[in-house]
Amino acid sequence: MKKIQKGTQAGDAEKVTALVTKLNRYRHEYYNLAAPSVSDAVYDHLFDELQELEKRTGIILSNSPTQTVGADPVSLLKKVKHTIPLLSLDKTKQMEELLEMAARSASLLMLKLDGLTVKLCYEDGRLVEASTRGDGETGEMITHNIPAFYNVPVSIPHKDRLVVTGEGIIHQDDFERIKGKIPGADGKGACNARNLAAGSIRLLDPAACRNRHIHFYAFNVIEGMEGFGKIADSRGKLLKALQSLGFEVCPFLPLTEKVSMEELEQGIRYLRNAADDCMLPIDGMVLRYNSISYSRGCGRTGHHYKDGIAYKFEDEVQETVFRSVEWTPGRSGEIAPVAVFDAVEIDGCIVSRASLHNISFIKDLELHPGCRILVSKRNMIIPHIEDNLDRGHYADSMIPEKCPCCGNPVRIYARKGGNGRIIETLHCDNPDCRNQLLRRMVHFAGKKAMDISGISEAVIDRFIEKGFLHTCQDFYHLDRYRDEIIRMEGFGEKSYEKMQESIKRSRNTTFVRYVVAMDIPLIGRTAGRALDSFFKGNLQELAKAAVDCFDFTSLPEFGEKMSRSIREWFHDWDNLKLWKTLQKEFHFEEREEDTMKDIKENNPFAGCTVVATGKLENFTRDGINSRITSLGATAGSSVTRKTDYLICGEKPGSKLAKARELGIPVLTEQQFLDMIPA
Repeated sequence: MKKIQKGTQAGDAEKVTALVTKLNRYRHEYYNLAAPSVSDAVYDHLFDELQELEKRTGIILSNSPTQTVGADPVSLLKKVKHTIPLLSLDKTKQMEELLEMAARSASLLMLKLDGLTVKLCYEDGRLVEASTRGDGETGEMITHNIPAFYNVPVSIPHKDRLVVTGEGIIHQDDFERIKGKIPGADGKGACNARNLAAGSIRLLDPAACRNRHIHFYAFNVIEGMEGFGKIADSRGKLLKALQSLGFEVCPFLPLTEKVSMEELEQGIRYLRNAADDCMLPIDGMVLRYNSISYSRGCGRTGHHYKDGIAYKFEDEVQETVFRSVEWTPGRSGEIAPVAVFDAVEIDGCIVSRASLHNISFIKDLELHPGCRILVSKRNMIIPHIEDNLDRGHYADSMIPEKCPCCGNPVRIYARKGGNGRIIETLHCDNPDCRNQLLRRMVHFAGKKAMDISGISEAVIDRFIEKGFLHTCQDFYHLDRYRDEIIRMEGFGEKSYEKMQESIKRSRNTTFVRYVVAMDIPLIGRTAGRALDSFFKGNLQELAKAAVDCFDFTSLPEFGEKMSRSIREWFHDWDNLKLWKTLQKEFHFEEREEDTMKDIKENNPFAGCTVVATGKLENFTRDGINSRITSLGATAGSSVTRKTDYLICGEKPGSKLAKARELGIPVLTEQQFLDMIPA
């Protein structure tokens, strides 16, 4: 027993040492190189693991990241010793912890800006020193770069000593304009605004820093508060006093002790919208007590102050063990890899599988059976493997040599991605591969295509196995097998009749549904609507144009890849034959002309391209696109220079930034509704 205990302790010590070494390397990459190799979520998971291990074993190393902040500065910049440590705050991803802390005393809710923490020291109204936070105890002198900042006051009407801390950041719109022109630490373009800001602030050459659009937002006063007299015990008033001295201050909201969860959520939404409006890079929120005297009484650890907490937006990450890859041929012939791993609970759901996207993704992660992986649910929805904790080798034996469905040889297809990187995917070229046929049939019968309800994927699979379905046209002749279907397990007279009723209803269809059902690569409903509008619902004219190599890029939302895809599809004889013969099975609804009842002379949307983004209150995604189309407009899927309006809901994402960059009018959902003619 003693030997086991001794071995266990030795194992714990080794694990603590390994985690400290790994985390310190990641900190060095993040703080000193501005080129992190792992996400914040991965770092936080490992940090939490180390913290828990230290509590359990009592083993804490002197260089543990739980005892220090940031990373030891290693650049050529002069070192600056902080007389008052610049520590961080504890973190959480739980709103309940935020609410619990806010209930103890009146507090401020503030944006957690994603840049580099900077300290400014003033004597007799003049800026005398600027430095980075570094490891919390020692930073780096950056006074020489302050003239390159856009908004740091070098002279203020305040003669007492004043030390202000804040965040040096690059606004998102500035970053988008300059990111491709400035190489990152790896020689490629800067990957995000935070990394570019951190690297720029620490440059040796002020001239190089000047073109980086660095801004400073103050968030605290750590020395000289007594110079502000009676307001010194209010952090909020102190920040407003800084504004009167010429500082820009990080946006914040005051909270009362009795703040409710609903009010807290509203405050976060308000500040996030403010960040979007001002193009501020953020990665969470900060809650700090308003009373400075109360804050001082909260104390500190070697790592963080206890008078506040940082609420981070990243998805929850769980560690588990990777077991294998399952390969499934899709309807286009590409064989999709799916990771199988030991089940873990994330955001209240049990997760045991996640897409691996392609061969390149698997290679980059260096996956092999038995390795430890970190799994999240991105946006709390899509399972995703964030990292492999046991890198070192890649098991190429996981890639099959034959299609797992039909047994035919497979090939690896290499293409160049948008960033110039080679992406490898696995393909089965057998057009009669059963799984490909199944996926095509499922797509054809799906809600967005022919909408044949009451016929599931499992039923379609059984029909293919029995030889009832060879092509999509066979759906409309299943009556040939009526007696056999009724005798099948799970079927009967009622089930059969219900299925036939659904098939009968699907015979009344539209141009758009038919185009979607054909499964032309890259051509979905948005493109289908554009084709419907241009060809006035005439399927024959569309086919003729494609065969005659018509340039579809003249249509809204059509790029060169989409144009080439539709031409290539129609130049395949089997596709063209199916296109023509299948039409005999349908009655196409009469198409409303462009003079629809909603289109009047004073309609501002007629002939425009309108894009919707974010979560809307009154419309689903299909609903808003249908409404846009009904107004004689084109429902776009991406923001380009041809876009006339952007309708913006909650959590709009990159489309809003793109619209602002291009000067495209942005409408709220209500503004859109108000502009529709009565």
